[in-house]
Amino acid sequence: MLLNGFPVAAYGEENPILAALTNAATQTDRVLVLVQLNGGNDGLNMVIPLDQYSALMTARANIAIPQNQVLTLTPQTGVHPAMTGLKNLYDNAQIGVVQSVGYPNPNFSHFRATDIWASASDSNVNWTTGWAGRYLESEYPSFPTGYPNAQAPDPLAITVGSVVSNCVQGPTVNMGMAIASTSSFYQLLSGTVGTAPNTPAGHELTFIRQVIQQTQVYTTAIQRAAAAAQNLSPMWPAAGQNTLADQLKIVAQLIAGGLQTRIYCVSLGGFDTHASQVPTTGSTATGTHATLLGKVSQALEAFQDDLRRLNVQNRVVGMTFSEFGRRIKSNSGYGTDHGAAAPLFVFGTSVNPRIHGQNVQLPANAGVNDNVPMQFDFRSIYASVLQDWFAVPAATLTALFGRSFAYVPVLRPGVVSGTATAADLNVPGFSVYPNPVRERATVAFEAGGGHVQVVIYDHVGREVRRLVDRVLPRGKQALPFETAGLAAGTYYCHVQEEARLSARLVVVEP
Repeated sequence: MLLNGFPVAAYGEENPILAALTNAATQTDRVLVLVQLNGGNDGLNMVIPLDQYSALMTARANIAIPQNQVLTLTPQTGVHPAMTGLKNLYDNAQIGVVQSVGYPNPNFSHFRATDIWASASDSNVNWTTGWAGRYLESEYPSFPTGYPNAQAPDPLAITVGSVVSNCVQGPTVNMGMAIASTSSFYQLLSGTVGTAPNTPAGHELTFIRQVIQQTQVYTTAIQRAAAAAQNLSPMWPAAGQNTLADQLKIVAQLIAGGLQTRIYCVSLGGFDTHASQVPTTGSTATGTHATLLGKVSQALEAFQDDLRRLNVQNRVVGMTFSEFGRRIKSNSGYGTDHGAAAPLFVFGTSVNPRIHGQNVQLPANAGVNDNVPMQFDFRSIYASVLQDWFAVPAATLTALFGRSFAYVPVLRPGVVSGTATAADLNVPGFSVYPNPVRERATVAFEAGGGHVQVVIYDHVGREVRRLVDRVLPRGKQALPFETAGLAAGTYYCHVQEEARLSARLVVVEP
């Protein structure tokens, strides 16, 4: 369909993920906001490992942020100096940081990596549905036939942007609608349409746009919600200065106006910083990446402040994501190339306001192909949010993602439904010795009596060894790690048992 000259797709109801979010069967007023940072965000200049600063400077001296300008979250970890708003949110317990989020055997194509994050597939599998779309489709199997109705009068999901997010793509239709731009949103509210070109067909085009707008089934619902609330925060920047803030401003207004939409998708582009990530002269704390991070920080702080003033802050949780991170080592163009894992933020008054995982362990002399190793699979974050925020059963999560993933307590135990308090995320007693390794090492840890995976990844993120993948008895474990057949260089050892996951950098010597 077209809405006011812009493409619109209605989110379907057959998928189990978004249905629990919108809850046709279970009533809920909770909302999830997905913030996509398009282009591949450089996580090492966003969340900065202060305890690895020497290795960081060695790897990226031409773009690294001066240590005395880093905004500290903890003595070991800080954020880019442009992110003052985000630090304020962290200090006020409204931000959680998840370190090194990715997936095994990463793909470095923008298009394919975006598809992987949207579909939640393995990197070697192609799924044509989105993770949230599958959920909605199972809950609303006849959508869009018969919708809207008394039980589901509003869109299941809304994307503010010209293309409906693939995260909510169902098996046959997309499960949401798009508001192509902030200007089209305000035209929708006023009943006006964009100015047609001054051509012989301009009058007819204007007429077609008006008819399309009038017949759009959700127009009335959106107009009603927008009329019921007005943005209150003085922190919003002027229109057009921060496109992410412009989008979130609409989201806050619709939530406060009572729209029953459960998923909102917004985005900010420009993160493909191969060159001129920082200026060639002057402070590395300024430039393209600093501007982008400043917009993210400003938008999230204004959004949270507006939700508080509108008294809906406890209904909303959000998360940021990007299709991949960047390499550890910078390039000669004052930029960074496509990489693997990167941190993401979970925001809202209900988040677990901590840093999940360890700082990135950097090699002393990173090569041009060295990547940030994955600590958390992104599907663990998706599944954990669905489980805790929307009370999605474990069996549904397994069906949705194809298998179970480790639980990560990104939300506070006090706000979740039907889940126990999370245990420590780290695998106890984990070490690899000797390290550096010649020929043979020992991977030591304490097992809790569950299913354990011990996997060795190379510097690109490819699996090169799987030492164990089975249930181990409770107690101390010592697994042999043979390096025969492995080239000298940097590797990462992952140990995972249920919700616990730890990673260590391992150097293999010739």
